[in-house]
Amino acid sequence: MDKSAVAAYDVERGDYEEEHERRGTVWTATAHIVTAVIGSGVLALAWSVAQLGWVAGTLALAGFACVTYYTSTLLANAYRAPHPVTGDRNRTYMDAVRSYLSPREVFMCGIAQYVNLWGTMVGYTITATISMAAIRQSNCFRRSGAGAHCDAPGTVLMLAFGVVQVVLSQFPGLEHITWLSVVAAVMSFAYSFIGLGLSVGQWVSHGGGLGGRIAGAAAASPTRKLWNVLLALGNIAFAYTFAEVLIEIQDTLKSPPPENRTMKKAAMYGIGATTIFYISVGCAGYAAFGSDAPGNILTAGGLGPFWLVDIANMCLILHLIGAYQVYAQPIFASVERWAASRWPEAKFISSAYTVSIPLMQRGSVTVAPYKLVLRTVLVAATTVVALMIPFFNAVLGLLGAFSFWPLTVYFPISMHIAQDKITRGTKWYLLQALSMVCLMISVAVGIGSVTDIVDSLKVSSNPLKTVS
Repeated sequence: MDKSAVAAYDVERGDYEEEHERRGTVWTATAHIVTAVIGSGVLALAWSVAQLGWVAGTLALAGFACVTYYTSTLLANAYRAPHPVTGDRNRTYMDAVRSYLSPREVFMCGIAQYVNLWGTMVGYTITATISMAAIRQSNCFRRSGAGAHCDAPGTVLMLAFGVVQVVLSQFPGLEHITWLSVVAAVMSFAYSFIGLGLSVGQWVSHGGGLGGRIAGAAAASPTRKLWNVLLALGNIAFAYTFAEVLIEIQDTLKSPPPENRTMKKAAMYGIGATTIFYISVGCAGYAAFGSDAPGNILTAGGLGPFWLVDIANMCLILHLIGAYQVYAQPIFASVERWAASRWPEAKFISSAYTVSIPLMQRGSVTVAPYKLVLRTVLVAATTVVALMIPFFNAVLGLLGAFSFWPLTVYFPISMHIAQDKITRGTKWYLLQALSMVCLMISVAVGIGSVTDIVDSLKVSSNPLKTVS
């Protein structure tokens, strides 16, 4: 094998250690996890609890958290193969699946992972646009009065968010934008606290009585109630999604101590903090608004002072700017490795230039023209799709359905069975039972989400006009 072929293979497998310095700690990994997990999903939790009711809603939030944490510990062990501490590194989720499972499952994993990563980018684009539109409308109402006609140009705002992401996408990888992830994590806590505080304030102002019902909000028909329950489960599943970037986050960690040990701690801290927020925000929002809890809690009428809601929306926008990159960078890396292996001697692929950038530890980054083009095209395609289907709850539900079972449950369990050589017995059957239950939930949620999107498209004459 000649040198160029070897180089191409190494790039595809991610073996260029000199290009990938690992400096991460449990706290930087926790920041990445919180940034990835706490996103647009938190805004839908009040509505989700409203559809499920007090008991089922709280149990669903706790149950999805437990499953996510357990399978995260299994996935952390798959970062190295065949041994979780001394084995060879797997730099991506697909590399881990390739090390333990069959080629067919590698193909299935690739489809599930990268479609979901890209879909999450679409969802974050929609959510950020909603928040930008809310700020614009709030300013309009303050200037012209509550009865003013204040439509927000969703298309323009969404394109503006896309332009910001094109710029940020030129950073080489996650290890180069830890500062952005930390800022985004702080922003996520900020708007979560503000949303929680405003919901509690709304609840207290109404006398402190619990709104809603044990069985959840009523619907126009039993079928509509079923779709709403399924969408709620999908929203909760999406709210905990981060398995598809866990390996990439773990690949930023320094060693010693062993990466899997550090990652398990980070998962515990990140998911634990997230779950506390989720239960608090979901239950406080349901207590405040009852069955009328909106799909996006920050769009609730009379939620609080305009200026404070605007600050929450601004924090959300800043968080999503960073979270978008946490999900986008693995896609960029995969596409670029494929291009480098496909055309290893092409001048356009091999050319690169050094550019000085502030806030960087090294003070500069290497910019390759082909990366600039590929990343710009991917961000543009994401923005166009978000413009076509700007339906918040339905899109989140579909993403949760598509990602939860294969990426959060099936592959981590399958790799764990292969790694520990678990044979048919009590543990094997329990693991398979967990996987099957989660599969049935995902299928049902997917059906409900697609149905809701189709119904929304039927009644929306021009979804590009205004994001709502």
